[in-house]
Amino acid sequence: MRLNLLAVSLAAACLAPLGLAHAGEGMWVPQQLPEISGPLKKAGLKLPAKQLANLTGDPMGAVVALGGCTASFVSPNGLVVTNHHCAYGAIQLNSTADKNLIKQGFNAPALADEVSAGPNARVFVLDDIREVTAEARAAIAAAGDDALARTRALEAFEKRLIAECEAEAGYRCRLFSFSGGNAYRLFRNLEIKDVRLAYAPPGSVGKFGGDIDNWMWPRHTGDFAFYRAYVGKDGKPAAYSEDNVPYRPKHWLKFADQPLGAGDFVMVAGYPGSTNRYALAAEFDNTAGWTYPTIGQHYKNLIALVGEAGRKNPDIQVKYASTMAGWNNTSKNYDGQLEGFKRIDAAGQKRAEEAAVLAWLRGQGDKGAAALSAHAQLISLLEQSKATRDRDIVLAQFHNTATVGSAAQLYRLSIEREKPNAERESGYQERDLPAIEGGLKQLERRYVPAMDRQLQEYWLKEYLKLPAGQRVAAVDKWLGGNDARAIKRALDRLAATKLGSTEERLKWLTADRAAFESSKDPAIQYAVAVMPTLLQLEQERKTRAGENLAARPVYLQALADYKKSKGEFVYPDANLSLRITFGNVTGYEPKDGMAYTPFTTLEGVVAKETGDDPFDSPQALLDAVKAKRYGGLEDKRLGTVPVNFLSDLDITGGNSGSPVLDARGRLVGLAFDGNWESVSSNWVFDPKMTRMIAVDGRYLRWIMQEVYPAPQLLKEMNLGK
Repeated sequence: MRLNLLAVSLAAACLAPLGLAHAGEGMWVPQQLPEISGPLKKAGLKLPAKQLANLTGDPMGAVVALGGCTASFVSPNGLVVTNHHCAYGAIQLNSTADKNLIKQGFNAPALADEVSAGPNARVFVLDDIREVTAEARAAIAAAGDDALARTRALEAFEKRLIAECEAEAGYRCRLFSFSGGNAYRLFRNLEIKDVRLAYAPPGSVGKFGGDIDNWMWPRHTGDFAFYRAYVGKDGKPAAYSEDNVPYRPKHWLKFADQPLGAGDFVMVAGYPGSTNRYALAAEFDNTAGWTYPTIGQHYKNLIALVGEAGRKNPDIQVKYASTMAGWNNTSKNYDGQLEGFKRIDAAGQKRAEEAAVLAWLRGQGDKGAAALSAHAQLISLLEQSKATRDRDIVLAQFHNTATVGSAAQLYRLSIEREKPNAERESGYQERDLPAIEGGLKQLERRYVPAMDRQLQEYWLKEYLKLPAGQRVAAVDKWLGGNDARAIKRALDRLAATKLGSTEERLKWLTADRAAFESSKDPAIQYAVAVMPTLLQLEQERKTRAGENLAARPVYLQALADYKKSKGEFVYPDANLSLRITFGNVTGYEPKDGMAYTPFTTLEGVVAKETGDDPFDSPQALLDAVKAKRYGGLEDKRLGTVPVNFLSDLDITGGNSGSPVLDARGRLVGLAFDGNWESVSSNWVFDPKMTRMIAVDGRYLRWIMQEVYPAPQLLKEMNLGK
């Protein structure tokens, strides 16, 4: 196993003078670690920066991806710790109205009692990063001036690269683009396919405060849970089997043996999802003025719809719990971002910065012409996407409903199967079939026919609101009208589908195209009717993507050059690839006369207690706090056990579950949220207000010791008495 950290040129990596890098802001790629060793040391790191650059060594080799969240190994026996909300889907998947693990919690006394986290649950262990910028850009350039050909050339390059990378069984590879296409790197991960739930505290601990406290400080949430990774007896990844054995990682994190305090150095290694700090001002305006308000309102409407149905039907409440959590989190995040944009005048900042860059480019004469042209092209592409944005959201969400989505996916798979594997659309190749099958199998645990009908009705009503220019002829023909009666007829037809049955869905998994096109199933008939249009729209998006491949790298390189000329630093926007961020434990002042301290405590949990969800702690917790039964985990400076803490680290979605490490690389907590004032930092970073919220490792241990005991796991992590 090797880790290729090839040197990257200043231009390709979009880096600026590294001496100006500082704690707080920055999601640094691994290639930058040796060069920011000075700032790391100044912030308090006690390990050699060179040690962090060894991504398969200690401690970085213990950090893993879950595909949307981050986690880490904490024992030699494959035990993995992450956030409760990252494991929420697995907890929900194993819950029923009669046996609700979301409320009760889950604690496997022995390995044999651990339950599958689901057929699509994964633990990705980083094995290799390879620099492929020159090859990727050569493939794009060879396509010439044809925008669609550029997109197809990059896709073909990516598929070939991934096929070669995955030639050895057990690995999952992914090509990442950085800085708008100025750099490309291939990540290879060991793909562990048998992931089991080992422990989750009751929801009244893991989700204490619920959506009320989400994004808020002070916070008192025990947002942690444990998985275990399993492999075949030969040590290689394998699908779930009772014969599988725990994976033996080469490295795992050890809990800190020194108490964390205010001002201490902390760092996070994780897989942040997406930031937009180098987006155009017009792209920001579109997001703030339309995308966030529109999607946020849709999600609030859906929350109300499913919430009302769930109050009447416990089955709906359980099966849609994970979906509801996602909607709640996103809608509140968008509200926070919009509020933050106004507070810091993000629009004004974006416009002023962009005006300065454009003025600088004009001052370059002929040298700046290409970047100015690229900027104009990006504005044109944005206007094109805005013209159909309402239609695109409505169609995407309608096709995300359970039976309609299954029909569309299965029919598309039959079309792609007619092609050689290398020419199939990404997402429908042989490597993707296990994930497709897994999704079809677990749908029944996240789907209720009556609720699916209500969601379909919601989006069909939204479709009828679209202006004539955004309507789709194939959908109009299928719908057969423009009123509530037409919607009812369509819903009545869809209700007769057999795709609500897992057995039926799996039968269609291997059917050929002709079978779909002769089917009488109403959901499949809809998919067949609209597929030609969907494929046409896909080609239009790919053409715009090809235009973007030519313009975005040129403009972002110019932006990096401008920042370099001003003595500023640049790091790539987050893209779900591995990043490191560092800083210090610190509070903040949200407004005049108010100061937030960096730690919350057990007594704060009790102070919030109401006895009603989401502030209904287990009685064992209340009794232990009342008796001051701290179990030797109290911090003498606080006089009690810390629960959550703040630091000035730079994180975003995808960092959830990331291990928070101290100056010596020991585990001190888990990142799980940002404060309300920080959510706008996805677009404009605000160092005064941006704070990461983490669950303190001592609270995790206290819950497992005093409240919802798991002595077997504490012993496994060398934390037992």
